Amino acid sequence: MNIGPYQLENNVILAPMAGITDRPFRQLCCRLGAGLAVSEMLSSNPKVWNSGKSRLRMQHGDEVGIRSVQIAGSDPEEMAYAAQVNVDNGAQIIDINMGCPAKKVNKKLAGSALLKAPEQVQRIVNAVVKAVDVPVTLKIRTGWCEDTRNGVEIAKIAQGNGIQALAVHGRTRCDFYKGNAEYDTIRAIKQAVTIPVVANGDVTSAEKAKQVLDYTGADAVMIGRAAQGRPWIFREISHYLATGETLAPPDVVEVKSILLGHVKELHTFYGDFMGVRIARKHVSWYLQAHDQAKEFRPIFNALELPEEQLNALDMFFDQLTY
Repeated sequence: MNIGPYQLENNVILAPMAGITDRPFRQLCCRLGAGLAVSEMLSSNPKVWNSGKSRLRMQHGDEVGIRSVQIAGSDPEEMAYAAQVNVDNGAQIIDINMGCPAKKVNKKLAGSALLKAPEQVQRIVNAVVKAVDVPVTLKIRTGWCEDTRNGVEIAKIAQGNGIQALAVHGRTRCDFYKGNAEYDTIRAIKQAVTIPVVANGDVTSAEKAKQVLDYTGADAVMIGRAAQGRPWIFREISHYLATGETLAPPDVVEVKSILLGHVKELHTFYGDFMGVRIARKHVSWYLQAHDQAKEFRPIFNALELPEEQLNALDMFFDQLTY
C-alpha cells in the first residue's frame, strides 16, 4: 500500500489513540510489525501548543518509520496552519481527525461532529491539502448516527479534494465504541472511491483482519484497542496475511523483554514523574491475561520511582517463569 510517495512495509496500521499512541508506543509497534503508526491527536488551536503535553506530541524529527501526524479542529485556516507547523517539525503525512467521538471535541464542531457538515469537511480538507506538500489522509466514522450514515458522501468529498488515503471506523459517532463494528459501509466506500481505504474497528486477531479485508475489499486494516498491551499483534496479522499461517504468540520471556523496554522508554520520554504514572496503564494492559496480575496491579500502581517499577516487573515475571 502506498500513501503518496511512501510505500508501507505492510498493510497493518496502528490507529491514532489520544493518550496512548505516543512516540514510545508508536516506535514499539513499528518494531513489532506495524506498517504505519499514526500519532495521537493534536489540536489545531495554537493556544494549547505551549503545554508540556502538546510540545511532546509535536516532536517528529527523529522517529523510525513514516511519520504520520494527526490533527483535529474545525477551522480551515487553523487546520492548515497546524499542518504546516507539524510538517516543519518533521511530519511526513498529515492525518485529519473526523472520527473522534469525545464530547469535548465534538462540542467544538471537530472530530466526528464534522460528519454532520459536509460543506465544512470540504473546506477543511481543501485548506489542509493546499497548505502542505506532503500527503494528507483522513480518518472518519461511517456517519454521525444510524439515520445519517453518510460515509460514502464524505469519502467522495475527500477524494475530490486531494485526500490520498481514507481510514474508516465501522461505527457512527453515536455508537461510540459500543456494539459491533459494521463493515458494509466500509465496503460501499471502497467501491465508491479509488484512493486507498483502511478498515478500522474490532480487528482483534489475524483471522479477523483477513475476514475484514476480504469482505470490504479495503487496502489495509487499522488496529486500535487490540494493540493495547499486545503490540505484537501487528507481526501476527502481517505474517498471517502474507503466509496464511498462524504465528505463535510471544513466550513469557519475550513479553517481559518487550514490556520492560517499553516502560524504560516511557520513563526516558516523559521523565521520572510522568513516566511512572503513564507506565501504569500500559502495564495493566500487558498483564491482564495473567491471573496473578490482580494482586500485583495495586502494588505496582503505588510505586513512585522508575527503578521500583522495573524491579517489581522483573520479580513478577520471574515468578511467572518459575
